[in-house]
Amino acid sequence: MSEQELMPIEQLLPNNLFILPVTGNPVFPGLFTPLMITDNQDVEIVNQAIKHGGFLGLLLVKDELEQEEYTQANLYTVGTVAKIVKKIKLPDGGISIFISTLKRFETKQYYPSGPYLVAEVSYLEDIEDEPEELRAWTRLLLTEMKQLTKNNQLFSEEMRLNMVNIDHPGKLADFIASILNVDRKEQQGILETLIVRKRIEKVLVFIKNEQNIAQVQAKIQARVNQKIEKNQRDYFLREELKSIQQELGMTTNPKIELINRLKAKLKGLPLSAEAQETVDREMTRLEAMDPSSPEYSISRTYLEIISDLPWKEPKSENFSIESARKILERDHYGLKDVKDRILEFLAVRKKKKDTKGSIICLVGPPGVGKTSVGVSIAHALKKQYFRFSVGGMNDESEIKGHRRTYIGAMPGKIIQGLRITKAKNPVFLIDEIDKMGVSYQGDPASALLEVLDPEQNSTFRDTYLDIPFDASEILFICTANSLETIPRPLLDRMEIIELSGYTSEEKLAIGKKYLVPKSLEKHGLSKNEIKYSPAILRKIADEYAREAGVRNFEKALHKINRKVALLLEEQPDTKLPIVIDEDKLLTFLGQPIFVEDEILKADRPGMAIGLAWTSMGGDTLIIEAQNTPGKGELKLTGQLGEVMQESVNIAYTWLKAHAAEHKIDQSWFENNAIHLHVPEGATPKDGPSAGVTMTVALYSLVTGQIIKENLAMTGEISLKGKVMPIGGLKEKVLAARRNKIDTILIPQFNKRDLDKLDESVKTGIDFHLVSNVNEVLSLAFPNDGNRGEMQKIIPNQPAPNTEEIASISAAVAQAVREALRER
Repeated sequence: MSEQELMPIEQLLPNNLFILPVTGNPVFPGLFTPLMITDNQDVEIVNQAIKHGGFLGLLLVKDELEQEEYTQANLYTVGTVAKIVKKIKLPDGGISIFISTLKRFETKQYYPSGPYLVAEVSYLEDIEDEPEELRAWTRLLLTEMKQLTKNNQLFSEEMRLNMVNIDHPGKLADFIASILNVDRKEQQGILETLIVRKRIEKVLVFIKNEQNIAQVQAKIQARVNQKIEKNQRDYFLREELKSIQQELGMTTNPKIELINRLKAKLKGLPLSAEAQETVDREMTRLEAMDPSSPEYSISRTYLEIISDLPWKEPKSENFSIESARKILERDHYGLKDVKDRILEFLAVRKKKKDTKGSIICLVGPPGVGKTSVGVSIAHALKKQYFRFSVGGMNDESEIKGHRRTYIGAMPGKIIQGLRITKAKNPVFLIDEIDKMGVSYQGDPASALLEVLDPEQNSTFRDTYLDIPFDASEILFICTANSLETIPRPLLDRMEIIELSGYTSEEKLAIGKKYLVPKSLEKHGLSKNEIKYSPAILRKIADEYAREAGVRNFEKALHKINRKVALLLEEQPDTKLPIVIDEDKLLTFLGQPIFVEDEILKADRPGMAIGLAWTSMGGDTLIIEAQNTPGKGELKLTGQLGEVMQESVNIAYTWLKAHAAEHKIDQSWFENNAIHLHVPEGATPKDGPSAGVTMTVALYSLVTGQIIKENLAMTGEISLKGKVMPIGGLKEKVLAARRNKIDTILIPQFNKRDLDKLDESVKTGIDFHLVSNVNEVLSLAFPNDGNRGEMQKIIPNQPAPNTEEIASISAAVAQAVREALRER
């Protein structure tokens, strides 16, 4: 063998080590032991250490409190270097490693290395005194330890053999310190002691303490053995008694056992006077009933439910705002305003130390993460959560329970949730609160009024229980797509937090960070088998999943991954990774659902683009108007609601009233009928915010002009031409971005809403604030040279000949229409 092959491993130790924080107790040198690692970051540290030689630095954490990450400040400076001998992957994603601990080290300084801790270290040597004195100390240590391990089941024979075979005093002291039941800080003190004699002295002190504890334990064991002998005698006698009773037909009564068990469970519960009286009365009835009676099972179930409820006061909440922020940032991308609102809510809750009256309602389009935000709040508060949906619910008994007189009666969802979570202050997620129905069985929304009212739910009375229960400690989080269908009294009880749709950039980031890894794991694929480029992810979001949320985006990724999984099974020799390009995208997903040609364009007279808000998010809609010979009739199609029909009539009236100002001949209205249509006729539409768009479409039709390219608008108009404010501005702007709109007209009153929008939402779009219809027309038709001249007449001077102007304007409009027909 070469000299290099015979070199001791201690001489190969590196100067820089990857540091693995150790909770529990410190690890001593000279051991061969397994380590179980479940944290993802710790697993990555081990993998990095294996790549760089297999040496790992083990440092004890100063505090065992749960932390997101460890830094130099909360780690001890003296630890143990270990050689990783073997690594085994576990089914839950963690690993088990076998290490051989070699030597003590002390950290000098830490180097920045991303998420890993890397430190420069110096290795520490044992300091030995006089050999003879040290040998005496060693013998004393072995003698005391043998006395301690004698007749002690906690110390195995293997431990005793290992202890005898260790010939180095320092390593012997380390081994004994590692197997003693010593406080972690005291063990760290032994690890930091380099003088072997002092180390042995410390270990001897702990051995003496263990010997004293063992003596007391032996006395206790003797007393326990006496009791056990008595209990065993009693047990055998009872078994004999049971046998005698069975022989004589005197078997024990299961009813008595049930009643005793219920009494034991109910005995320690802090019930109110009314509840205690009800329980005592029901227990008396149960004792008097025959088990075969139908009422028996009803009473038994009633008492079991009461005994299972969390009547005791909960522990005080223990959460940090910083931890809550990290959880929200980890689970969701973007949503800055929403996260700030939630953190403000939690800060008030923590500052006030009052958990009552806490009701949140998360409102937004489907797929934007309302339910997952609610779950993240529960995780941030470190609480149990119970989720149930009230969508389509039309029976108030689902909320407040059924009367016990009915067969199969059960308590409502509130009591069921408390029974399942076994906590008095859980988080309740109530999904789809805007989709409750009403029937002859009652109104669930009205039943929720008592549940969600902080003034009433402290004495919430479920119909099944019929005794008051304090539900004020529950944190209620509701989700809804729209506030329109939620009853006003119920809405007043909730704190509203709105979640808007995502921009293309946000969808791209969500896809890369969350959706792609989640979908790959769901379909059993790895990153080495399939690859998505940012351009492809953006193409999927824009052409196959153009929506407010990311649900269809995720479905498209699932579809691709399913087809890739099938391809890899059928053709195992396929070259990896499979790069998803435009050709493969077309093969896997088919033709795009949203293409450039389907982007709405107002490229003819009588057309205008409006912005609408729906419960599914924002949307763009095209308004089409066409004239035919007639006598001023106005025909509306496209399933327009009453409010939208009124907006058309207001726009038509305003245009006729101001025709002279815009050089429009009144005879045009007398000789033409107008048909106004909003496409997608199967979809009902309503709301006042399309008033401005209706006016522009009608003006475009009458004057034969085409509105400015890539321009959209929203706003309600009054009969005098004033532009009124609208709602849902962010959703409408996001819809405009999806439709390649670069200019948007919004009411002057919505400037406050515009200022609240993120720059990422407003970038690339010109916003114009308008207060009246004339401003709208000037922006929509920048080349309308004759507009507004009638408004500039100087007082006391004769006005121009309006009849002549109207005649010329009508002739020009007729010529434009004929030219368009020929085209």
